[in-house]
Amino acid sequence: MAGGAFVSEGGGGGRSYEGGVTPFVIITCVVAAMGGLLFGYDLGISGGVTSMDEFLTKFFPQVERQKVEKGKLDTAYCKFDDQKLQLFTSSLYLAALVASFVASVITRKYGRKVSMFTGGLAFLIGALINAFAINVAMLIIGRLLLGVGVGFANQSTPVYLSEMAPAKIRGALNIGFQMAITVGILVANLINYGTSKMAKNGWRVSLGLAAVTAVVMVIGSFVLPDTPNSMLERGKHEEAKQMLKKIRGAENVDHEFQDLCDACDAAKKVEYPWKNIMKSKYRPVLIFCSAIPFFQQITGINVIMFYAPVLFKTLGFGDDAALMSAVITGVVNMLSTFVSIYAADRYGRRLLFLEGGIQMFICQLLVGSFIGAKFGTLTPATADWILAFICVYVAGFAWSWGPLGWLVPSEICPLEIRPAGQAINVSVNMFFTFLIGQFFLTMLCHMNFGLFYFFASMVAIMTVFIYFLLPETKGVPIEEMGRVWKQHWFWKKYIPDDAAIGGHDENND
Repeated sequence: MAGGAFVSEGGGGGRSYEGGVTPFVIITCVVAAMGGLLFGYDLGISGGVTSMDEFLTKFFPQVERQKVEKGKLDTAYCKFDDQKLQLFTSSLYLAALVASFVASVITRKYGRKVSMFTGGLAFLIGALINAFAINVAMLIIGRLLLGVGVGFANQSTPVYLSEMAPAKIRGALNIGFQMAITVGILVANLINYGTSKMAKNGWRVSLGLAAVTAVVMVIGSFVLPDTPNSMLERGKHEEAKQMLKKIRGAENVDHEFQDLCDACDAAKKVEYPWKNIMKSKYRPVLIFCSAIPFFQQITGINVIMFYAPVLFKTLGFGDDAALMSAVITGVVNMLSTFVSIYAADRYGRRLLFLEGGIQMFICQLLVGSFIGAKFGTLTPATADWILAFICVYVAGFAWSWGPLGWLVPSEICPLEIRPAGQAINVSVNMFFTFLIGQFFLTMLCHMNFGLFYFFASMVAIMTVFIYFLLPETKGVPIEEMGRVWKQHWFWKKYIPDDAAIGGHDENND
């Protein structure tokens, strides 16, 4: 749908830019969003593999023994509690944490495409090592390389999408990254269900097929154009202007290009983005790039994404039922993300954050109560209710904290600190993902059904945090985010009057 005039819907004084929503920019963003497949496939694949008897017998025989020894009601919560098994899942995210800092430097110096290629290549090598693993050491090395791939992809892809998309549909196109994650999770769940039927080496197939998503990422990094922002950072002014014309589908892009140039010039004066992000005027950016990924993980969503089959087996589901339940939650996760794609640029980020938080809070309480009352005496009807509430919980996350947890941090960072801000976002996300992956099964063993009440309390806190402190960012050009903070009742004391390039205070309208 090319053509027509594009007007930023920033509300309160956003600058108008020429250009339309071109097929070129949509196709480009869809291809770039495939980087989310890397993350999604791994999120979904590890839980299914760690529930396969052949995999456990070969690499973690102690867990197989525990499943028999702790099958009684009072210890059934602890059947899968093993630090080495959890390290298989969590080690990837520790590597991703470190890689995200390296990726921030490469993203800034060499462009977003180089980071995307590096991530895809590391993921490809890691997937092959895992597929041919003969001991736990090979498994962990492969997972660490997968983590490098995830760290690079999660650092570069959201930034790439935010810079390519017009502000009017930036939310929808950026959420394509989350959509790719959900597709990756669903595909992984389906593959796990299929490979569990194999007589031998089903786990190798599950782990090895991760290479397919890596190949998509590597090819995409060669096909995609670089962003105008990235070209300007490296002094390619004429190429940047031509690319801006191409992605906007208009010849007159002078206003937007000038804003980008002004932002780039300001960014070049900043030699130390990590030092500057600590300055007072960037305080809200620093807080949200740290708090949003923390809260995103503390919702407990990765309990479902990592360990759904293990969790369902712990609760008393049969092997097939546990894997199929994971497939069902994967379908709900993917379909619900379409709600966010539709609503984020129509109704705003805040509404989705708040509604999703309330929905997740209620469902966590209900799931914890059902498990506490019926654990060990699970009837088919009770199992269906638990699965239903988990699906409603997953839906709430998938149209709120899932996509917006990546979108909002990527769209609030000024160019001069964007790599640092995105690195903080990814590293905080990966650190707490690591903690959840490493300690969830141990927490389940010790807290039992009370663990779901713990996650519910965290959801309540973060919903209140969003209500009071997050302003609406719908339709605001990235280079004008300073104006949004300046108008907020709490953050305005940190923001100088000239913080937004091209922006202004709506009180002067």
